[in-house]
Parts: sequence; structure tokens; C-alpha cells
Amino acid sequence: MKKAIIIVLSIAAFTSCNSIQKKATIKGNKLKKESKMENLKTIAQEAQEAFFKEYSSEGIKKYFTTDYIQHNPHVPTGIAPVLGFLPVLKKANTTYTTHRILQDGEFIILHNSYHNAEALGGKEVVAFDVWRMQDGKAAEHWDNITTKVEQTASGRSQVDGVTDITDVNKTAANKEIVKNFVNDVLFGKAPEKITNYVSTEEYHQHNPMVKDGLDGLGEAIAYLTSQNNMFNYQKLHKVLGEGNFVLTMSEGEWNGKPQAFYDLFRLKDNKIVEHWDVIQEIPAEMAHTNGKF
Repeated sequence: MKKAIIIVLSIAAFTSCNSIQKKATIKGNKLKKESKMENLKTIAQEAQEAFFKEYSSEGIKKYFTTDYIQHNPHVPTGIAPVLGFLPVLKKANTTYTTHRILQDGEFIILHNSYHNAEALGGKEVVAFDVWRMQDGKAAEHWDNITTKVEQTASGRSQVDGVTDITDVNKTAANKEIVKNFVNDVLFGKAPEKITNYVSTEEYHQHNPMVKDGLDGLGEAIAYLTSQNNMFNYQKLHKVLGEGNFVLTMSEGEWNGKPQAFYDLFRLKDNKIVEHWDVIQEIPAEMAHTNGKF
């Protein structure tokens, strides 16, 4: 009888230890994964620096996957074109400033200005760069680029404004608000709902052609409509965000040509209170077959 009790207790002890070890392993793996995810912003910044500050081929090999997928219409896919681009950037002394960096899971979003950037389309350009990270490296890249505008309708630049990330616990809710805004207002399904999404008290505008506030937005819409040249949003490809910032990547038409619309929104108290954007024409022919989105 005593022997049986000892066996039972031994089995119980073994099972308990095994369970504890299993839980510890799961917890350890989870912490490693969370730590790795938290580090992706740092890796993205180091990759950006290797490209546009150090012009380092070793840095590119360290931070970019060999089968790097490119969606910039003018750059072939793969790591080789990235390496081949370095001498051009170095000769021009192309540099950058990151104004905002956000993370949504494996995606890193950078709101950048590029200087001496003729190779990117102008002396000074503004861009959104979106990277999909894989195993601690940049594996895929999307961007939208436009030239810097010195005088804007609102008096704000294309990149200034709030940078602090807050309300991280509201990321999913804010993404849903912006998604509904795009569908209802920008897609024109229910434009009368605009005040459900955009604050009537505070709306800072960074699009160069639009003034602050809902009145400024209404004025711009009225003018573009009178010219039969209103932005025509047709497809929403991605909604990415962190806390009070949400980026949408959409496809449509403007000026009679296919366009990519990247819109960054800042939210406060469940309303959109600030907006930045980059609009770029989608060329008929690209340097790869990956598409713009």
C-alpha cells in the first residue's frame, strides 16, 4: 500500500514538474517573440540608416532578406537592385529624416523626408515607407512618394504635427473607425456621416491643397468637384496602425490617372483630428511584377 502511494505521488510530482516546465517554455518563447517584435522598430531604423546614411552594402545584407520583395514601381525586386542603388545615393549625399515610426505586428511604417533625393523624384521629397519584417529583416517594401511643397493651404508642412504615440490599447478600435471613414466618406457610400468620424472642433490638415478644419475640407471638395476632378477612391488595400495613428493604403484615380493614396490619420477621443497624405501616380509599366500594393 505504502509503495503504491509512493508511486502515485512520484507520478503526480513528475506530471506537475513536466507541466511547470512546459508552461515555463511556452512563457519563455512568448517573451522571446514579444521581445523580438518590440525590437522591429530598432531594426527598421538601422536598416534605414544602412541604406540612406552609411550607404553600406554589409548593412543591407545584414538587414534585408536576399529575396526582398519590392513594390516601388521604379525599382526591380530583390536585394541586388538595393545594393546597386547605394553608389547613386552616396554620390548625391541622399539623407533622410524620420518623423514618425509605427508598428502594426510585422509591419513597420515610417513617415520620412528625403533630402538631395533626385533619384527618388525631387530635391526634397516626402514619403511613407512600409516594411514587412521577417526573421528580424526587411522582407517586403511598399512606399508612396511626393515632392515637398513649400507653401501649403493650411500653413502646416507635409510632415509636422503631433508625433507621440498614445492610446495603444485603442489601436484596433481606431483602425475600425478609420476603415469605416474610408468606406463611408472617401468611397462616397455615406459622405453625410463625415462628422461621425472627423472632429468638428479640431482638424489639422497637412495635405498641401486643403485648409484646416471641416470647412477647409468642404471647400477643397467643392472646388475639386466643380472641376470634375475629385479624388476617386476605389479599393482599400491595407489599414495599419499603432495607438492614435492609423495609415490606410488605397487605390483609385485622380487627374484622370490611376493613383495610390496613402493617408495617415491621428485620432483623439474616437475622432480624426489630424491628417497627412501622399498621393502618387501608378505607372502603366513597372520594374517588377509585384504590383504597387
